[in-house]
Amino acid sequence: MIISPAKSLKGEITVPGDKSISHRAVMFGSIANGITEIDGFLMGEDCLSTIDCFRKLGIHIEILPGNKVKVHGKGMYGLQPPSDILYTGNSGTTTRLLLGLLAGQNFECTIDGDESIRRRPMGRVIKPLKLMGADISGQKDDNLCPLAVKGQPLHGIRYELPIASAQLKSALLLASLYAEGNTFLIEPEKSRDHSELMLNYFGANIITHELGIHSTPVSELYPQHITVPGDISSAAYFIVAGLIVPNSEITIKNVGINPTRTGIIDVLISMGGKIDISNTKTLNNEPVADITVKSSSLAGTTVEGAIIPRLIDEIPVIAVAAAAAKGTTVIKDAQELKVKESNRIKTVVTELSKAGVDIQETADGMIINGGNPITGAQFESYNDHRIAMSMAVAALIAESESTVNGAEAVNISFPGYFEILKSLRV
Repeated sequence: MIISPAKSLKGEITVPGDKSISHRAVMFGSIANGITEIDGFLMGEDCLSTIDCFRKLGIHIEILPGNKVKVHGKGMYGLQPPSDILYTGNSGTTTRLLLGLLAGQNFECTIDGDESIRRRPMGRVIKPLKLMGADISGQKDDNLCPLAVKGQPLHGIRYELPIASAQLKSALLLASLYAEGNTFLIEPEKSRDHSELMLNYFGANIITHELGIHSTPVSELYPQHITVPGDISSAAYFIVAGLIVPNSEITIKNVGINPTRTGIIDVLISMGGKIDISNTKTLNNEPVADITVKSSSLAGTTVEGAIIPRLIDEIPVIAVAAAAAKGTTVIKDAQELKVKESNRIKTVVTELSKAGVDIQETADGMIINGGNPITGAQFESYNDHRIAMSMAVAALIAESESTVNGAEAVNISFPGYFEILKSLRV
């Protein structure tokens, strides 16, 4: 994808449905008793992998025009043994949450994914599931796909999560639905809470208090109508673009503003970003609003500690904002970036360096000395959707034309990304 510098970006847009919520709506709808209707479903490759897996597990799922999906749930014990491997593609969410859901079933199956998934650590999920009674085996000491799951009777546990991970937490909450007794989880920091909100919307009994989560088993989940808000992780690229491209004003409609996901907004406002939140409402337990951004003079900042889980997926594009900002930005406590679709610390530093950005890698993040001219470059995506989209934003403020190689990676989470970007050019 060839991208030329932008003089100005203006317009009103929507972004695709939230990826986390789309995944969960299909999963929870599949084990609810009846038809769950989903509006605004993200038709990205990751979420389609989730649909494919649940079809193999015997669930009838209709994909309808207008990003609508109908899930014909068969109840908590209605999943059937798959006749084929459950292939999760590039989706860590599908892989890890399936481990929790399948651990308590009465059949065996195998989960596998693409080359990237085969490198990503699953032991962090498997270890506590084994404490609940799960039988899961895989490569490299049961840490890597492919993974064999033999469904077993489970029991509740008390477990302190070693990292703030929504995928780990969600896998354990799904297992807790099938466990005898209660499950009590303690997070080191608050991670995104879509699973707790949506499971309760479907009729689960999950109580949260500060960093503690208490799950009591229920006998049935009930189908719901889910409206998926726009994904703030997808909106993030346009938020940053609107701040750093001169003479710009962009409104992004109906974006999810769950507080466990809005770390990027907090950081950008602290850097001097002009960001306005309006028309706030609640849809299926999730807060939603319109976000308007205007060109701003940004200043460097430090991003660390408890805010990291609230913006972990947005750090690549935050690095782009930091490159445009005056002064130094330090990002730390973000070692989790090393086990994403790519090692995002290394890939962000490598790619922005090509554009003349003064950026250095650290053990748990990066240091960016911003405010210098950005030159056009040949960027690589590493087949990582967030790297591809972030480099496209950097290209908007470069002094000359840039190319993003492997740009098709955006289809994992944001089909149509480049078309929307083009539509905003004035």
